[in-house]
Amino acid sequence: MDSTSTGWNDIYLPEMATLLRSEPMTADERFFECKLDSGKELGHMPGQFVEVSVLGIGEAPFSISSSPTQTGSFQMVVRNVGNVTHAMHGLKSGDKIGIRGPFGTHFPVEDEMRGKDIVFICGGLGRVPVRSAINYVLDNRDDYGEVTILYGTKSPAERLFLDEVEAIVSKENVKYLETVDRGDEEWTGNVGVITTLMTDMMVDPRKTVAVICGPPVMFKFAIMSLYKMGMVDKNIFVSLERHMKCGVGKCGHCQIDGLYVCQDGPVFRFADIAEVQEAIQ
Repeated sequence: MDSTSTGWNDIYLPEMATLLRSEPMTADERFFECKLDSGKELGHMPGQFVEVSVLGIGEAPFSISSSPTQTGSFQMVVRNVGNVTHAMHGLKSGDKIGIRGPFGTHFPVEDEMRGKDIVFICGGLGRVPVRSAINYVLDNRDDYGEVTILYGTKSPAERLFLDEVEAIVSKENVKYLETVDRGDEEWTGNVGVITTLMTDMMVDPRKTVAVICGPPVMFKFAIMSLYKMGMVDKNIFVSLERHMKCGVGKCGHCQIDGLYVCQDGPVFRFADIAEVQEAIQ
């Protein structure tokens, strides 16, 4: 595959897709399930993203939330924060959108993560791209060791994919822990930043891989907590999808010290960017 192709078309030419589902998840996030009109599979790996265009409005990048083990369609979660996302929140089943991609690097689920214990650390909307990797691992459960999923949000009302928790915890050797910054009258779980879930956590750093995605402020402290467990940079993978725009390294919006997040990332081995402070602040 050459550098001007995504597998079915030119990287600048959107493929038309149809919305199969468009459902609210929270006050600000909406869930979308799409199918390419060509009938082809999207062909993504966990951690990659697509560029979505809405006719007459514009285009924006979004992480793919579904695992490639799910065939026939793909899923995204979109927060209503701008012109394109506002337009998308007004779409309904049967409506058309344009898709370019998939683009970017992905979590190494087929090689370095296979056979290892895995710690997934997700903050807020960071749960969306990590969900693809989580579901891939759970759908191939025998290929991986113990799985720990840590998920933090600002409030209980902002939690995503609550309907999947029961199925997650029913899997063998899977631990799922949640926390919120601020509880409400009904919340009985942990209150505090996500690193409060890591205080007493024990891992074998020789056979553990960590995956982190969330708001910038979370990276530094989550990585510090992993260091205390003996984890090293080469076994920590981070997703920096928040920096992207065009998806193909042309606009320069995502450039960080010579790195183009949309092409060199959005998934990075932390050892490769540990000295790039802007990436985690």
